[in-house]
Amino acid sequence: MPKSEPLKIDAVLDLPEGSATQAPTTAVNRGWGGTLEAWLPKLVVAPSFIASLVFVYGFILWTAWLSFTKSKMLPRYEWAGFIQYQKLWANERWWIACKNLLTFGSLFILICLVLGVLIAILLDQRIRIEGALRTIYLYPMALSFIVTGTAWRWMLTPGLGLEKLMHSWGWTSFEFAWLVDPKMAIYTIVIAGAWQSTGFVMALFLAGLRGIDDAIIKAARVDGAGTWRIYTRIIIPSLRPVFFSAFMILGHIAVKSFDLVMALTGGGPGISTDLPATYMYTYAFARSQIGLGSASAVVMLGGVLGIVLPYLYSELRSKNHG
Repeated sequence: MPKSEPLKIDAVLDLPEGSATQAPTTAVNRGWGGTLEAWLPKLVVAPSFIASLVFVYGFILWTAWLSFTKSKMLPRYEWAGFIQYQKLWANERWWIACKNLLTFGSLFILICLVLGVLIAILLDQRIRIEGALRTIYLYPMALSFIVTGTAWRWMLTPGLGLEKLMHSWGWTSFEFAWLVDPKMAIYTIVIAGAWQSTGFVMALFLAGLRGIDDAIIKAARVDGAGTWRIYTRIIIPSLRPVFFSAFMILGHIAVKSFDLVMALTGGGPGISTDLPATYMYTYAFARSQIGLGSASAVVMLGGVLGIVLPYLYSELRSKNHG
């Protein structure tokens, strides 16, 4: 009986000779390609990640350490305990800055929320010139606070801007000297800040209004509910997450306000419009008190975290429950 020849895999699978031996090489090539494809996004993001790690979080830690030293014109790294924080809270100017922040922040947030909601409700009525009005209200957000502060300083300076315009119209007795009045200057910052940020709040609420199911509103109208009742009992209560997000963002803006104050009032007259941000800049760079300025910066960071962390917690919680 003749011996059967060994069965060739290539013949059974109808493959060209040598293809079975080439498969491992192809797998290796594919393995290298997959590895490169997996690591390429990480390599692209790595430089910006390292830069952020060093120049943002690294400097935050460096500032926190300086706040526990006796640094003045130049940094000193010997531990000195809480001496800078004691000086900070014993400084009357710091208390004035905190009081101004409370006044500015509360009025700024309140005005932006009220006007933002009202404008969003107006635009939600599907009026003809909605696109033009939306552009007008959002335009200030394209400007920096430096530009906003400079423009409003020109408009509110006595003898220029608004006062000069009223005089040219024949109202010669008109006066508006809030910018040079220590008791009223803080409100000029509120006006300028609200003018710039109201459009952003309007966009948030308009998006929230457009996301509400029309079937709910139609059902309420069938039950005889009027427009006022629909908005106060159904629509506005359903926008609570938008209210919370807007409040968090506006609070963050208020705490960090520096360029607006410097461009509009420079912290004056005197120190009547001083905020924690301008206080930190003055002591750290103008008065060569780096340790005291660092302590104020750390307190500001704590205030920002106190605003941002509840927002992040609520977002993560809603995603997990969703």
